[in-house]
Amino acid sequence: MDGRPGRPPGHETAGSPLMTWDAIITAGGRLPPSSPLYLHAQDGLKALLPVAGKPMLQWVLDALNGSPLVRHITLIGLPLTIPVASNKPLTRLADQGDMLANIISGARHILERDPSQSRALLVSSDIPGISPAMIGWLAQNASDPQVDLYYTIIERRVMEQRFPASRRTYLRLKDCEVCGGDMHVFRLRAALEKDPLWKQIIDQRKNPFRQASMIGFGTLLGILTRSLTLDQTVDQVCRRLKINARALMTPYAEMGMDVDKPHQFEIMHQELSLR
Repeated sequence: MDGRPGRPPGHETAGSPLMTWDAIITAGGRLPPSSPLYLHAQDGLKALLPVAGKPMLQWVLDALNGSPLVRHITLIGLPLTIPVASNKPLTRLADQGDMLANIISGARHILERDPSQSRALLVSSDIPGISPAMIGWLAQNASDPQVDLYYTIIERRVMEQRFPASRRTYLRLKDCEVCGGDMHVFRLRAALEKDPLWKQIIDQRKNPFRQASMIGFGTLLGILTRSLTLDQTVDQVCRRLKINARALMTPYAEMGMDVDKPHQFEIMHQELSLR
């Protein structure tokens, strides 16, 4: 189970056209009133936090619109009365109450609209630094249709070289230190299968140690003692959840540079002001 980067970032293999994708953007998060960023976002809606002149969500939409590999976008969670701009076909779905319910709603909608679709991109609305080239890299490296989930991760050295002041939380394994990304590929019908562990893991997505504790003591102990490699950890997680998943090590720190705290907001504001 190889999680290392594959083909060169942003390049396609000659004569091997990539499939086009539906993309789901999750945009239902709200900032708590106690957050220093709360007053900057319209009605506390995190997706509308303005970064370098436009909402975070619009930066994400612009990246998806700029990729020839994205054919249709499903936006979930943002109140339907708030306008957004998209040159590609866009479907708006109401917030279902939590992250998992929104993903299920998006997967169900795509399959109802086009039953021939098997997989989709899953993108968070709070990673404004992504670009069309990054979408192309992900589509190119998440190529096996039998994989239920390609979960992006970023090595600590990659994140800290690109964003030295990001202060992410890292999972320390035997062969690497990684943090989770916010841009993935998943099999649509896998999202519709019922398993309470999915909900718990998504709810704890910002805390890798709590996630590890939910998938078994042995895995947690292996992580704490740094006796498990990345591939061994993924293998144990797949067995516990009974899914076929792969950790995809991305060379793009932007895929995991979500804006949760004021210092991250300042980093991305400065970064995107240069575009």
